[in-house]
Amino acid sequence: MAGSEELIAWQKARELAGNVYQVTAKGKFAGDFGLKDQIRRAAVSIMSNIAEGYDRGGRAEFHQFLVIAKGSCAEVRSQLYVAHDVNYIAPTLFEKLKQETEELSRIITGLKKSVQQQKIQK
Repeated sequence: MAGSEELIAWQKARELAGNVYQVTAKGKFAGDFGLKDQIRRAAVSIMSNIAEGYDRGGRAEFHQFLVIAKGSCAEVRSQLYVAHDVNYIAPTLFEKLKQETEELSRIITGLKKSVQQQKIQK
């Protein structure tokens, strides 16, 4: 493993994306192509933006990509509420996935702060 793959934020985003793909492949969720595709794109966007920002090399760019990744994380969380509200996912699964997005959001926030500090010190 090298580069962005070493970041805990990227690893957690990868895990979330995998979980979202598994959940959306089953039951009523699998048949709702709009919501399924949207939440999958948002989940993949989190890890993609972390990777792209990291690999661009500049602190300012990385910070901006982390802002976008955090926004995508909030998007996944919002879409989970919709899936829960229309009974696509059980309450316990909803809570588990929501907690994953909340944890990931906190991790991204911490990484953003660290990158911001490095930007300032430079």
